[in-house]
Amino acid sequence: MTPQGIKPAAVLVEDGRILDVVSPRQLPAQISVQDFGDAAILPGLVDSHVHINEPGRTEWEGFRTATRAAAAGGYTLLVDMPLNCLPPTTTVAALEAKRNAASGQCCVDWMAWGGVVSDNQEHIEGLAAAGVPGFKCFLIHPGIDGFTMVNEQELRAALPHVARTSLPLLVHAELPEPVDAATRRLAAADWNKYETYLHSRPDEAEQSAIRLMLSLCREFHFPLHIVHLATSEALDMLRAAKSESLPVSVETCPHYLHFSSDKIPDGQMLFKCAPPIRSSENREKLWEGLREGVIDLVATDHSPCPPEMKRLSEGNFKTAWGGIAGLSLALPVMWTEASARGFTLTDIARWMAEGPARLAGCALRKGRIAKGFDADLLVFEPEPEFTATENHLHYRHLVSPYLGEKLRGVVKATYLCGNCIFSDGRFPGDPKGREFHQPQAHRSSK
Repeated sequence: MTPQGIKPAAVLVEDGRILDVVSPRQLPAQISVQDFGDAAILPGLVDSHVHINEPGRTEWEGFRTATRAAAAGGYTLLVDMPLNCLPPTTTVAALEAKRNAASGQCCVDWMAWGGVVSDNQEHIEGLAAAGVPGFKCFLIHPGIDGFTMVNEQELRAALPHVARTSLPLLVHAELPEPVDAATRRLAAADWNKYETYLHSRPDEAEQSAIRLMLSLCREFHFPLHIVHLATSEALDMLRAAKSESLPVSVETCPHYLHFSSDKIPDGQMLFKCAPPIRSSENREKLWEGLREGVIDLVATDHSPCPPEMKRLSEGNFKTAWGGIAGLSLALPVMWTEASARGFTLTDIARWMAEGPARLAGCALRKGRIAKGFDADLLVFEPEPEFTATENHLHYRHLVSPYLGEKLRGVVKATYLCGNCIFSDGRFPGDPKGREFHQPQAHRSSK
């Protein structure tokens, strides 16, 4: 796949960078050539929403296992969320602890978001200077102690600092009041039923949070990013915000685009996430949001935990840990659904490589196959179908709601800076991934 779209081409690689993209007839004589036949060569994918959980909770995931799963899924850069590690990435000292933990372990490149919590306003600009590409906050309890949610007053204290950095604020957009009220109404309901959990996280929780954040974006003039949009009912206000040129971007996730609430069995905790997977009608409207460009990108929100935290034997959606694991399967999941709706691999590359790279401030080096970019490539066969098994997962705990799903498209190989890091189920060589650094002045504007 070239800057001009999908066509036969040769990618010339030298010293880890793309030297040029040329017609096969223009290949220089006497150079080493690797021919992938009819397979598609896509830019290495970028996942801007991953929970690696190291240091501190490596038994949940960790750099070694997360980046192996990433390589197997065609990803060449992960951006780690700040909340499930210990310490959370809310200070420069915590960022340095993460850097030490990652050293020598990573199959792919990585970056780390900083956190905005109730009491770290004085650390925000220091984190930006230390190299984070942006910040993440929660407007509702994140389900874990140690990373506090922020209310409007605390946001107002933090946003002048965020705005001075010119970096994006990524927001888990649910307000607690609609969730708390719904949960009280459902106190006597059967929490084995997925429908009960779905009703406990109403669309209004997302809508009211997004409404608040758009208002604050107008007031404080900072780049706003809405993570894991699950409700299609917010698309109209997001469309309007973009039409008035507010600096807002939006992501959704493969699980919201593949699953639907009417197909989730009761008692199946592997499907629990927040916001929840909603109706099939809602899913189709999210696809339309992608088609229109209201939704800019797709990120996995890979959020693993030890299986016992899912309380699989209890079947209680109130007490089980929420989070979807499936990093290595995201591309075939997306291609299965996208191809059935008439989208192309060019769309996939825009949603899963170029868009996340732009959000993370590395769009001058990552996310495209173009001259001067890192030679991050994946070899993808779009036609084969397979049934997802544990052998496809590669991350620490081999559980996923995608197991047993019939999917389309196979990642044959992944290259990081021209080096093969995954090929037909194997991980050749030593870990070659590093923290990606790009000067703030070089960030690509949206």
